[in-house]
Amino acid sequence: MPKLRLDEAPAAVLPLRFLLGMPCWGVAGGVLLLIDGAAPLHARWHPATLALVHAWTLGVLGNAMFGSLLQFLPVAADAELRWRRGAPWLHAVFNLGALLLVIGLHGNVHLLLLVAGTLLPLAFLWLAAMTLPGLCAAAGERLLRAGMAAALACGVATALVGGALALLLAGGTAWPLAAVDVHAAFGVLGWMVLLLAAVGRVTMPMFQATGSVPVRAQATWLGGVVLALPFAGAWHLAHRNDVLLPVLVAFGGAGFALAVLALQWPVPKGRRHALFLQWRVGASALLLAAPALLAGQGMLAGVLALAVGLPLLVGAMAMEIVPFVAWIGLRHRIQRGVRIPGVQRLLPDARKRRVLLAQALAAPLLVLALLWPQAWLARLAGAAQCVAWTVHGHALLGALHGARSFARSVEKAA
Repeated sequence: MPKLRLDEAPAAVLPLRFLLGMPCWGVAGGVLLLIDGAAPLHARWHPATLALVHAWTLGVLGNAMFGSLLQFLPVAADAELRWRRGAPWLHAVFNLGALLLVIGLHGNVHLLLLVAGTLLPLAFLWLAAMTLPGLCAAAGERLLRAGMAAALACGVATALVGGALALLLAGGTAWPLAAVDVHAAFGVLGWMVLLLAAVGRVTMPMFQATGSVPVRAQATWLGGVVLALPFAGAWHLAHRNDVLLPVLVAFGGAGFALAVLALQWPVPKGRRHALFLQWRVGASALLLAAPALLAGQGMLAGVLALAVGLPLLVGAMAMEIVPFVAWIGLRHRIQRGVRIPGVQRLLPDARKRRVLLAQALAAPLLVLALLWPQAWLARLAGAAQCVAWTVHGHALLGALHGARSFARSVEKAA
């Protein structure tokens, strides 16, 4: 397990910009369901469906992963971040691009799609330029660095293909559907799952008291995904309706989910806190998405993976990172000799469990609204999403407020 290098942590505002944006986008996804009712759950190619999917993948998951990377790399991977001062502009470019894409897809506004198709690839290339040189130059933890570098490369590929698709749509050209499948496969398996697997190798033993996947097993899985994904993508572009690409995505995602559940199995009940439970539920939803995808139920697989499983996994990470960032800020701000509250006091387990409960109540409603597409049920699911992500955002802000209140009280006493 790598030693945390707290002195290398970036300024708190750098990751917090992204992490605090995640629940806002979750609420936005709920609002889209309130507006459109069951329309986004009827067909994959409906404009409302495309807008909602990208609100989840870019807004919720993208912000969480950008923020987590910018915090994790210098602290756990000893990778220097380049051009840190440009982080506010990176945040603005990424979120503006995501917003314009969601609005452009929803309303088929060609000008917005044109701008979004330029901004989003730029944001991913910018993130890669900030992080990849430091990852390549760092020493040790080769498997961790290889996994993160591969995920970043897949993220850039996803953004480039997605940007090209947005530009095609802006020009009035119909999408090549096989390219959309490749875009989705690289985004879900290559960018999201690979990054979670790399980070989970460090965070699961550290925060959930689990063991680690054997180095050879994880290296084999990583190498298999990295080599097979471009081949399966090229094969899919050539043969279109082949099954190789969905099989790879299903088995790659299921392999990660099974590893999470297997590592959690021996953990004693007394140590199964909110983070543990949230990862268990998230991994279970991701595992259920695999047979749905293999059975040709792409919409169900998408809801289970993109709206339930992956948001639970990255949302749980955010609830560890935000109080950790606040705690580091207190260490730098408060003079030595004053005992500062621990990370778990800034965001207690009881508050995390309330977040999990809210998400666990919202998730079945969303799945039910997909299986029984009624407008009132879809809007109820949207309202539940708004509530769940509001609870999540309140928990994150509560950790920051607690840290600020403690710092002010110490400064007044001095």
